[in-house]
Amino acid sequence: MRVYLDMVGCRLNQSELENFARQFRAAGHTLVETPEGADLVVINTCTVTAAADADSRAKARQAFRAGAKQIALTGCWATLHPGAARALPGVTHVIPNAQKDTLVSQLTEQYDLEPLEREPLPGARHRTRAFIKVQDGCDNHCTFCVTRLARGAARSRPIPEVLADVRAALGEGKDAGDSPAAAREVVLSGVHLGSWGQDFSPPLHLRHLIQAILQHTDVPRLRLSSLEPWDLDEGFFRLWENRRLCRHLHLPLQSGCAETLRRMARKTTPQGFARLVEAARSLIPGVAITTDIIVGFPGEDENEFAQSLAFIERMAFAGGHVFPFSPRPGTAAARLSGQVPVSIRKRRGEQVRNVLAASARAFRKQFLGQKVEVLWEAAENAFPQGWLMSGLSDNYLRVKAFSSQPLINQIHQVHLTTLLSKDLLGELYPEV
Repeated sequence: MRVYLDMVGCRLNQSELENFARQFRAAGHTLVETPEGADLVVINTCTVTAAADADSRAKARQAFRAGAKQIALTGCWATLHPGAARALPGVTHVIPNAQKDTLVSQLTEQYDLEPLEREPLPGARHRTRAFIKVQDGCDNHCTFCVTRLARGAARSRPIPEVLADVRAALGEGKDAGDSPAAAREVVLSGVHLGSWGQDFSPPLHLRHLIQAILQHTDVPRLRLSSLEPWDLDEGFFRLWENRRLCRHLHLPLQSGCAETLRRMARKTTPQGFARLVEAARSLIPGVAITTDIIVGFPGEDENEFAQSLAFIERMAFAGGHVFPFSPRPGTAAARLSGQVPVSIRKRRGEQVRNVLAASARAFRKQFLGQKVEVLWEAAENAFPQGWLMSGLSDNYLRVKAFSSQPLINQIHQVHLTTLLSKDLLGELYPEV
């Protein structure tokens, strides 16, 4: 069977898609690069915003127009809106999140999960890094978030299972550098990653999982996805004494105003968040701290927004995502008074994006003249200087450099020379 996999949403959805890929291959099926003529299309949907809902529906319609014989929808939007999902043209299966672990066996007649070499997803899903799902669900009650309703209670995967996935991503114990399918970077993902281990008896902390991976695998780079600020302390940042741990922390702030955070039911304050950022920067030199911001939350007047904007500017983030508030059915925030007009949400979103763009540029600029190690992700051969490589440093700098040969999925040292609009240009050191 020819299978095409696609998704909308977060890194957790990406990690689940990669797991589906391994399972489909193990069952003897072929992954294809496009939905045209596929026997089966599987789409992992998202419902974090109204735009994510629309994107999820659009993916299904595109697959139908491409002639997919069967379309299976899973993920958060399909879980919360199964009737609407089934009504889309061509959709033959709707599999809720609670049944996602058995999705492949439900969609295939023969299912024989034998160990296979890990291979990257074809086409646009080709990755030099592997997204490993270590946790699912959430026990927080942020008033704007619908993910808790779609994903259920927080639950953690045991360390041995995670280690097995990491080893598979690295090429099942072989030298990762000898296999184009072997990942050079592993990204740990979860709905509430920082809560990993809290549901065990006795409870564990995310630091225990990180220590186990660094101790028991040869992963060249280990990166963490989003972490809630209240799950961390100064001692956690000492883990970065191990240079294989990527110097990038994504800490969702959501608002820089204490009153807005209170209505969001966020377990932090601007003062506490600032102390955490200060500790991280003091213990992890060169760390990139990125964030998420919601603008136009119900009750956010001009004064609250001004407080939030000033705090965001003071934090000097290395980048971030900005979301105009999107009322999600079933959440407390959708019922709050003081809903902000869409036009104001858009204006505030643009203001925050401008602040984040300026601080991101300042963060990049401070590395001019320095050397960083870059994992190459893409190569374009259309220049007289040779191949134009593009990749990421461990602290999330997007770097480009010319090379006489393609270097995808390799790590090289680069001397940074030029600040571009969103990237940095450098020279390979030593030249390749």
